Amino acid sequence: MAGIRTPEKVPVIPFFADSTATFVHELDADAFSTAGGSNDHVRVTVTTNAGALDREQQLGLVKELSELVASAAGDPFLAERTWVALTEAVPGGWGIGGHAYTDEEIVQHVRQLLGKS
Repeated sequence: MAGIRTPEKVPVIPFFADSTATFVHELDADAFSTAGGSNDHVRVTVTTNAGALDREQQLGLVKELSELVASAAGDPFLAERTWVALTEAVPGGWGIGGHAYTDEEIVQHVRQLLGKS
């Protein structure tokens, strides 16, 4: 999971490690199709707090995830058929450990965890 957090440039601490996850949902071959009839695509959805990624980080994350999917599948061409949707939680809509964090609260909480508050 460390590679998935790389573009965000967040510290490697349990707060982030424990809130970063991968969920794999395999579909039957006939359960999905593009308008062109292809069913050999992968969809990845990434949710972050609002404003967590700048444009460079967005590009890096999409590239990295597409390459990870292709590598895991053993299909170097799968990166071209991997769709990555980047979504942002609304301010106050990023819940971790029973608390709905705003961006400012996440920053403050992490600063406290790192002894920098």
